Amino acid sequence: RDDIDKLREGQHLVVGTPGRVFDMVGKRHLRVDDLLTFVLDEADEMLSRGFKDQIYDIFKTLPPNIQVCLFSATMPPEILDLTTKFMRDAVRILVKKDELTLEGIRQFYVAIEKEEWKLDTLCDLYETLTITQAIIYCNTRRKVDFLADQLAKRDFTISTMHAELDQKERDLVMREFRSGSSRVLISTDLLARGIDVQQVSLVINYDLPQNMENYLHRIGRSGRFGRKGVAINFVTNNDVRSMKDIERYYHTQIEEMPMDIADLI
Repeated sequence: RDDIDKLREGQHLVVGTPGRVFDMVGKRHLRVDDLLTFVLDEADEMLSRGFKDQIYDIFKTLPPNIQVCLFSATMPPEILDLTTKFMRDAVRILVKKDELTLEGIRQFYVAIEKEEWKLDTLCDLYETLTITQAIIYCNTRRKVDFLADQLAKRDFTISTMHAELDQKERDLVMREFRSGSSRVLISTDLLARGIDVQQVSLVINYDLPQNMENYLHRIGRSGRFGRKGVAINFVTNNDVRSMKDIERYYHTQIEEMPMDIADLI
């Protein structure tokens, strides 16, 4: 209801999810006749997930001469091909893959023989380091819950983020993390994009990402606002090939974590 009242008052800028925007347009609470610019952030994620049809529906309602802008740190070829359906004579500004790895972020790996040893490795790491705030990424909600339970038993102050949380719960988690009342945030790839928390100095890939593009988005959560950042990847014997694929894809080298890692954070 608050959204509807604000739209009636007239706004210069409207930000929303595809579903919410389309709903407001369909009910004529959001009028697009005089809209000048339409921006799609994290465009590759939006167009590769369940939002694609909603976004197409929104585009059908827009004025023919509207300016359309798509942004993302990664834009796979198949997504670029999709954009031709709703962009004419688009100007493409693309960064080479070998220039994508963010400056100021040191990347390391820890060789771990078995999956079961990751937890002890993580605890040892925290005993060694003084960390302001960190984000730990897992590939599944089940792994997030398991890790959160284990760290809570060890008196870590933690928060968790995954797709099962509703928007109010997600907002509460982010407020706690931004305020510093929670120092460790364990998340799935839901939090890999678009989150800026100035104090995050460390990202740990407890699991290597299953999607190549998400590696860049994950490690980019550290080293924000010109600060230094460190990304540490837990690599089991089964993950070695995946790490090599990441190195080739981004034309980068992920070094083994040095003994003096504490001096780098």
